[in-house]
Amino acid sequence: MAVPKRKTSPSRRNMRRSHHALTAESFQECPNCGELKRPHNLCGQCGHYNGREILSVGN
Repeated sequence: MAVPKRKTSPSRRNMRRSHHALTAESFQECPNCGELKRPHNLCGQCGHYNGREILSVGN
């Protein structure tokens, strides 16, 4: 059975985990109403996506 010859040091362990960090969510301004929205998602305020009204939102 394969067994590690040496203990993995904390430095090496943490370097391996360097890509596990969380990234902040990105937001874009809606070209129709100006509200912030997630990219490639329907705008929750005006219901527009890609220049078209997909969902009619009653204000």
